[in-house]
Amino acid sequence: MHRFCVVLALLAALQGLPAVAGDWPQILGPARTGIAAADEKLADRWPEAGPPVRWRREVGAGYAGLAVCGDRAVLFHRQAAEEIVEALDVATGKTLWRSAHATRFRPQVGGGDGPLCTPVVHAGKVITCGAQGVVSCDDLASGRRLWSRATHREFDAPEGYFGAGSTPLVVGAAVIVNVGGRGDAGVVAFDLETGKTLWQRTAEAASYSAPVAVDVGGGPHVLMVARLSCLLIDAATGDVRWKFPFGQRGPTVNAASPVVIGGDRFLVTSAYGVGCVCAAFDRAAAKPVWQGEGPLATQYCTPLLLGDHLYCIDGRDDVPPADLVCVAAATGREAWRERGFGYGTLLAADGKLLAAKTAGELVLLRATPAGVETLARSRPLPGTLRALPALSRGKLYLRDDATLICLDLAP
Repeated sequence: MHRFCVVLALLAALQGLPAVAGDWPQILGPARTGIAAADEKLADRWPEAGPPVRWRREVGAGYAGLAVCGDRAVLFHRQAAEEIVEALDVATGKTLWRSAHATRFRPQVGGGDGPLCTPVVHAGKVITCGAQGVVSCDDLASGRRLWSRATHREFDAPEGYFGAGSTPLVVGAAVIVNVGGRGDAGVVAFDLETGKTLWQRTAEAASYSAPVAVDVGGGPHVLMVARLSCLLIDAATGDVRWKFPFGQRGPTVNAASPVVIGGDRFLVTSAYGVGCVCAAFDRAAAKPVWQGEGPLATQYCTPLLLGDHLYCIDGRDDVPPADLVCVAAATGREAWRERGFGYGTLLAADGKLLAAKTAGELVLLRATPAGVETLARSRPLPGTLRALPALSRGKLYLRDDATLICLDLAP
């Protein structure tokens, strides 16, 4: 009888649990903020050997992170002379379908020859952008290729140092891409259903920063960091509301995504002596509130806005040291700095931070404006971790130059 009562109590408790955590359908998660769904739960500690590995598989070249939607994870990588989109079973890592196109890309400066842009899953479709600017749309259920555009060739866009690296953004029925083409084809919108060009605007060169969607004055807009400028663009028409210089000429990149703060401010940041700008904005203009190289100057780690503070890895991957920092979003004032933390990327879930360091270490942290505590650390892969991790339903999808693993981080 006692055992029966315990079972009944357990069933009653389970019925009161919230629904499982959400998808990770694009770069930096559900809202491109680096923050997981509100009901995502993480264990506070890991076993001595590290988090359990549910499955692993070999992958080709590329620094593109995964997108996860329901029972499917979407991998984008290169093998031999093909860029390949694969839908994987999240339970086993086995391939459900495969779609590919030819590539002959070679980087101008170091790095690899695989794709950099994380897939975008939207309305049952998978949008990818390859290193040579091939923007493709595949059906998520079947893998059938719906349309494809060779943007570098069509819009006369240079390939850049490492190839195309600005992940497309879907706003309504438009797939918006920082193509960097000549002849007012810096930013191009394609119809989600057909791939036809909806509009093309500006002469801005392409960056490696993923744009974000914002609602301004009741209408959808795109906040974008291009090669040398920050712009606000009307998503429906392509009209540029305003722009200001941001970036540095020469062997530099803009790669961190903009961070929207409270709906009427945003932060952009870059390394190479550029620093950051936190500005108030509306449809008419952007006005700096605080700025400089001191608060933040990060190479490609997008800062996370948690409460009223920003958390980021400040510095560069190629020029150490790099510090983990916390700054007040309102003023840019530094709350604390953990020097020599090491470069990498961040995501947040369940009141914790996950840092994937490029040197190969995965670190679980509890960070507040008062300080930071290391909860657990592990080295699950032997290679360099540059691809952004994806977190969905307690599973972390992490890849280095040769291997993709699925880690169980749930309590």
